Amino acid sequence: MTEILPHRADLIHRPRRLRRTPAIRRMVRETSLSTDDLIYPLFVRHGHDVQLEIPSMPGQYQWSIDRLPGEVGTAAELGIPAVIPFGIPATKDSIGSENFASDGIVQQAIRAIKDAVPELVVITDVCMCEYTDHGHCGIVENGRILNDPTLEVLGRVAVSHAEAGADMVAPSGMMDGMVAAIRQALDEAGFPEVGILSYAAKYASSFYGPFRDAAEGAPKFGDRKSHQMDPANVREAVREVALDIAEGADILMVKPALPYLDVIRVVHDNFDLPLAAYNVSGEYAMIKAAAQNGWLDERGVVLEALTSMKRAGADLILTYFAKEAAEWLMNA
Repeated sequence: MTEILPHRADLIHRPRRLRRTPAIRRMVRETSLSTDDLIYPLFVRHGHDVQLEIPSMPGQYQWSIDRLPGEVGTAAELGIPAVIPFGIPATKDSIGSENFASDGIVQQAIRAIKDAVPELVVITDVCMCEYTDHGHCGIVENGRILNDPTLEVLGRVAVSHAEAGADMVAPSGMMDGMVAAIRQALDEAGFPEVGILSYAAKYASSFYGPFRDAAEGAPKFGDRKSHQMDPANVREAVREVALDIAEGADILMVKPALPYLDVIRVVHDNFDLPLAAYNVSGEYAMIKAAAQNGWLDERGVVLEALTSMKRAGADLILTYFAKEAAEWLMNA
């Protein structure tokens, strides 16, 4: 029989005292994850009665406009405050004309969402890659992405989204001056109240693969390293964020999230605007695959991962796990 030794009188500090019961642990918890933190990305396409599962993102779908109200209604009932729709256009051309058409797929989605759940915050992605026949984030000439001519197109896209009812636009192409160009376009069109959530530090990451399948927007040649950031850099992120703040950004974002928690922390510590993190498609797909194989507890891993983003300094999280996380938090 093992002898039980008496308490050590010299152990004055016992951190385990504050871990002893679930109630005590909740009382001293430093980081809180809430459904109010979540933004739900959606994929929308033309057609009728479409709910097409995305093979590389189990549980995620491309939705037709007529099916969209039911999905966003469910999200709202779970307490999720915002959605961000990504569109798959009917046709593509060199400048992505459907991107700024009044009857474009995202413009239709905005109106459908606002008709179904008016109080839901609708944020829209402002970029060109899903809409262009070359799959790049700007106007291309002789194999080069032209920065300044692209800005005019991005302004037109943002205004068309605002006219359809978007609450906020989110430029993601990492073009120099994009926030200033969009702010000017919105103000001149009479939409000074529409906010800008800027993809301020977006990295040229290998974690975007499933998204490119889902949005059908992979580049037809080359890559996006001429405009998205080098994954090795963090000081550059500080410079990019400072520029976007000077140009009028209302909310900042770091993308991806999990491999860039250090960047989230640096941005949080250096700037005082609200900060979002994008829990991207590759992060989602890895957890889903591991959970489906029984290698991980999905609920535990997802909530731990999302909490780590909050702990690093994110105020908001764009995540494909939004509905599941909201259900788990509701039943915690």
